[in-house]
This record gives sequence, structure tokens and C-alpha cells, in this order.
Amino acid sequence: MNEFIDLIKEREIGKCLENASLKNFTSYKVGGKASCIVYPKNTKKLIELLKLCNNRGVKYKVLGNGTNTLFSDNDFEGVIIKLDEFNNLSMITPTTIRVGAGYSLIKLALFATKKALSGLEFACGIPGTVGGAVYMNAGAYKSDMGYVVKRVKVLTPNYTVINMTNAELHFHYRSSFFQQHPDYICLEAIIGLKKGNREEMIAINQDRKARRQASQPLEYPSAGSVFRNPEGNFAGKLIEDLGLKGLTKGGAQVSEKHANFVINLGNATASDIKELITFVHDTVLEKYDIDLKIEQEFVNWD
Repeated sequence: MNEFIDLIKEREIGKCLENASLKNFTSYKVGGKASCIVYPKNTKKLIELLKLCNNRGVKYKVLGNGTNTLFSDNDFEGVIIKLDEFNNLSMITPTTIRVGAGYSLIKLALFATKKALSGLEFACGIPGTVGGAVYMNAGAYKSDMGYVVKRVKVLTPNYTVINMTNAELHFHYRSSFFQQHPDYICLEAIIGLKKGNREEMIAINQDRKARRQASQPLEYPSAGSVFRNPEGNFAGKLIEDLGLKGLTKGGAQVSEKHANFVINLGNATASDIKELITFVHDTVLEKYDIDLKIEQEFVNWD
């Protein structure tokens, strides 16, 4: 792996962090170490990096802000790819934005509010990147990325860059084309919004921020909602009704503030968190015959 890292540096792919703890790159603040974390300078360098990995059998993972990901405690023997350099933002029309995959979703939502462009108010509390949000079809308050993404620039497994339309991206509740085709990489998105009232939008954002602070355990490391809401019900209510609020495994806990959050009390391992999530899932399945879908992505587990 050292030889491979030397090759990345020699070819000037981008900034390269060696033997980096994934605790510093995920919102759960857990995980082993990655052999290296690479920030490709541009699409050309990203393609060069992917070819290096594929030709040499080195595994890789494209990671946004790590706000929906649970890495295992084992070291990740491969390359973590961060698209932070893909952070361009520009206006195409008065209501259409071109934005890079590495751009902060919250920052984008605040930009839209400043410009009095409505449609992204749901995203003001989602701490991911645009690319990660497109991948997961992130959403809240009965809206999601599928309502605002017009098209996406995509890097295919054949190293070609194509544009995909909203219809081709198969957006559904917390789901998209990218989850079924993880070898396709979102490079940038075209976001279509509509003119809004800036003062009303600011009021909505402030109200929702207050509601999040009151109802969610934002003071602890977590990855947001653990389970998708089953149709016609709420995962948090199912978990709470079973008396699982406050349930602890090692340093992980089912939040006493919101039962659909698992939090790191400060010394949790990734295994603590995963075992707790699995226990809650299995308990709901046993008691209610409801198979809750886990929203978070488990990476580097056997």
C-alpha cells in the first residue's frame, strides 16, 4: 500500500492523508483507520485515481461528510475518496443553480434562502454534501432532493462523463439510482428552484432549527435517523412504544430525546453502535412484524 500511496503523490492526484482515523471523517466519530484519504483536484485526476485503484485491485470508497455512514472498527485497507475540491457553485438562470458534489448541502440551502429561491428549505438541517444528498435522496418535511434536482453530471464505471435527467435517477423515498449503481459517481447537480419570499423562508428555517434542537440529540455524535419511517407509521414511535429509549450498548445509546437516533455517548465503538441498531431492528421485527429499513450505510464490515 505504501508503494500505491507514493504513486498517488507522484502523479499529483491531490491532497493525500495517510493512516487517517475515520473517527475524524464521520459524524458518529467511530471507525478504524484508512490507509489513505485522497482529495482529487478535478475530474481528470479522479479518473486517474480510479484507474489506479481498479488496475491494482485497491478498494476505494467515495465519502461525503460521513453523516450517514458507519465504518467498522477495522482498518480500511484502501482509499477513501473525498470530493471536497468539487465545490463550485454558479447560477445558470435566475432560478437554477449548478453546484459541485462536494459542496455543503446546508451551505447551498442558506445560499438559496439568501437569493430568495424556494425549494431547499427542507435541507437547512441536513449536514451532508450535495453528492451524498443526491445519492441518498436526502429529505425532510415531506420533501427531498428528487423534487429539486433537474439533472446530474455523472462519472460512469467506464470513466466517461454523462448527464442524467431527474427521471433517469429514479428518486424515491430515501432512494436513488446511485444506491443501485454505486460505481457511478455524482460530480455535480443542477438544482431547479422557484422564486420565494426571503423573510418567510428565513422564518421557516428558524422555526425548523428550533424544532430540531428541541427534539433531536444534536449535542451528541450521531448519523441522524437510523431507520426509514414505514408507510403510515413512524420508526421513532415504534421504538419508543417498546420502551427502548435510553437502551445502552457500551458507549452507544438509543437517544432519550428521539428514539430513532442512536448516539455516541463519547466512548462508543462502531461495534457498539451496529449491535444496538441490529437489536432495535430485530426487536421491532419480532414485536410488530415490521422490517425497518436501516438508512445508514455500513462500510468495511465482514
